[in-house]
Amino acid sequence: MPLYTSGLVRVQRAMFVACLLALVGCNPHMYDSVPALYDAKRSEVPGTWLCYDRTTVVLRPDGTADIRLLDGQEFDFDHRWRLSGKGRWKLTDQRAGWNDGQHVRLSLTARTGAATREPEPGETSDAADAPPPPRTYTWTFELERDDEDALRLYFFFGDPDSRSTYVLVRQDA
Repeated sequence: MPLYTSGLVRVQRAMFVACLLALVGCNPHMYDSVPALYDAKRSEVPGTWLCYDRTTVVLRPDGTADIRLLDGQEFDFDHRWRLSGKGRWKLTDQRAGWNDGQHVRLSLTARTGAATREPEPGETSDAADAPPPPRTYTWTFELERDDEDALRLYFFFGDPDSRSTYVLVRQDA
């Protein structure tokens, strides 16, 4: 039995591993931990939060919320519905979302509208197969701080392993 392998065998093994990783869809960051925030104060959360394509979420100090064109999180994002309506929010440190830290839980309690997001270029539309938009819905926002120590709300969308983030930033006062 030889104590070495030929260059051809090493190349074949490397190609096999590369093809296997490509088929599996390896994301080197899919199992990274999500940073947890523990120092958020309830008074930091109220305000008007904006995101992609006219999404607006108004969180009031009394715990009520106005939601406009907010997409679903994780796999629900793939259905392309966008919800609008009234709801409630709370800052919680209960285990939820992707980390042990604090979260903002936003519940749509009275839907006033639903829209459909247009497919991205090159993306196929499966609108006929998509389930109808829900009447109520609850989002769990992870929390982080930006470079200026301001609070930012976000959730993962699409396949959670891809770690695509939907970030809401506070509108300048």
